[in-house]
Amino acid sequence: MEIVDLIQKFGFPTVMVIGLGYFVFYVWQTINNTIDPSISEMKKTIIRLTDQLRLLDQDMIRLKEKVDTVTKIRQQKKDDIQRKDKDRRS
Repeated sequence: MEIVDLIQKFGFPTVMVIGLGYFVFYVWQTINNTIDPSISEMKKTIIRLTDQLRLLDQDMIRLKEKVDTVTKIRQQKKDDIQRKDKDRRS
């Protein structure tokens, strides 16, 4: 049957409601079968990346602490050397 025959037999509003119902069903199926699985996969990826970012942040904090410690030790050694030189001169 063609659309024109359906409209003549059942009327325009009835045919459009059925068409709209099919459209809604098609969109619903597309969302459930295509978009929802992709969103679930993206959520898992985001969680994994967030965890990696936290680990990197912790590593950066540890590295900064180590660099600060080394800098302090070097400065102390430099100060000690300067003090010894000053004591020798005095």
